[in-house]
Amino acid sequence: MTNSSSLRALIAEDEPILAAALQQALQRLWPELQIIASVDNGQAVVEQTLRLRPDILFLDIKMPGKTGLEAAQELAEDWPENEAFPLIVFVTAYDEYAVSAFEQAAADYVLKPISDARLGKTVARLQQHLQQDNGSNAALDSLIGQLRNMQPKAGAAPLTMIRAAVGNQIRMIPIGEVIYFEASDKYINVVTAENESLIRTSLKELLPQLDSRQFWQVHRGTIVNHQFIQVATRDESGKLSLKLRGRSESVAVSRVFAHLFRQM
Repeated sequence: MTNSSSLRALIAEDEPILAAALQQALQRLWPELQIIASVDNGQAVVEQTLRLRPDILFLDIKMPGKTGLEAAQELAEDWPENEAFPLIVFVTAYDEYAVSAFEQAAADYVLKPISDARLGKTVARLQQHLQQDNGSNAALDSLIGQLRNMQPKAGAAPLTMIRAAVGNQIRMIPIGEVIYFEASDKYINVVTAENESLIRTSLKELLPQLDSRQFWQVHRGTIVNHQFIQVATRDESGKLSLKLRGRSESVAVSRVFAHLFRQM
C-alpha cells in the first residue's frame, strides 16, 4: 500500500483555467495529494511523467502535439521495467467517447466541466486502487489492454498500392512488397527489400487503410508486414525485436504489442 501523505500527481491540460480548476478541486477533495507539475501539451506529458514519476496522471484527451492517448501509449512503451506505472485518469469533454473508450480504463475518467461530485468518486476509486496495490504493475497492464482495444479499425477497401516520393519521381509500390512502415517526423518511410521511400502521412492515418490480417503495428512508430517476419527474439531484459526477411536491421516491438508474439 502506498503512503497517502507521499502521493504525487501530474496534471496534463492545455486550457489554463481548467487546469487550475482541477488543481483547486483536488486540493479540496484530497488535500494530502501533492500536485507536482501541470503541463499543457502531449510531448511535455511524456517528458515530465518519465522524469518526475508521479503516482497519478490526470491526462486530457485532446492536447497540442500529441493527444492524451498518444502520450499514454508512448509512456506505456518507454516506462522503465520494474517501476510502478502511474494510475491514469483520462479527462475529456466527450461523454459518449469517454464511456465507450474508458469503461475498463486503468483508473477512471472525468468529464469537462469537472464537478466536485464526479471528481470525488474518482478520488475514492483512486484511493481504493492504491490501497489494493500489491506491488504488481496492474495500472500498466490495464492501460496496455485498453490501448490494444482502441487500435484503429481497418477500412472497407485496404490499400493495394503505395504512391511514394523518390526524388522528383513518384514510385508505385505494390502493398505486398512493403516489409515495414516506419514513422519519420511528418513522413512515413516505406521499406521494401530494394528501396526506402517517403510518404507524407501519419501512421494513425495509414493504419486503417491497411489489411490488418497482413500488417501488424508492433510499435507506436512501426507497422510490419507479418509475412516478412523470420524470427522474434527476446533479449535478457525481456524486450522483443524482429528479424525481417530482406532486411539486415532489426525492428523493435513495444510492450503494448508484445502479445502478438506470445505463441511465436
